[in-house]
Amino acid sequence: MTSRRTVLKGMLAALALGASPLAPAHRFHAGIADISRNERTGSLEIVHTYMAHDVEALLMNVYQRQFDMADPDDQAVVRKYIDKQFWLADKDGKRIPLNWVGVTIDTDSLTVFQEAPGTPAEKVETIHNAVLIDFLPDQVNTVNFTAGGSLRTFGFSAGRIEISVH
Repeated sequence: MTSRRTVLKGMLAALALGASPLAPAHRFHAGIADISRNERTGSLEIVHTYMAHDVEALLMNVYQRQFDMADPDDQAVVRKYIDKQFWLADKDGKRIPLNWVGVTIDTDSLTVFQEAPGTPAEKVETIHNAVLIDFLPDQVNTVNFTAGGSLRTFGFSAGRIEISVH
């Protein structure tokens, strides 16, 4: 009887935590990016975080296969997608070149690291963030942008994928 009770408690705990295979997928789709200048290196750094499940679903939908983020070829596919969907521009509308630093993935999130060497945050006029919005119409992306010592937060969605920061 004790082992049945223990198993039942474990099953209830799993259900409560959403670990059941019958539990619905998460009901919201969100990403966040932080943009700030690293005073030590002089680079503008961008750190994006998206739900791993959403990125994996996008890649599976487009390429009909599983991806391994440890594989450089698979990272290149993600890089190409991020470069297309996220960019910064100056006051003349010219895109600011962003270097790919790397990507990490765990069970919950995919984190992408980019930088614009020698670029002050004040040079940024426009942020374009359509990451996952093309695939998930209810995707909401938040960008925390630090420039001139102040932090500003911008929201991006299907109706608003580009924002002027000034």
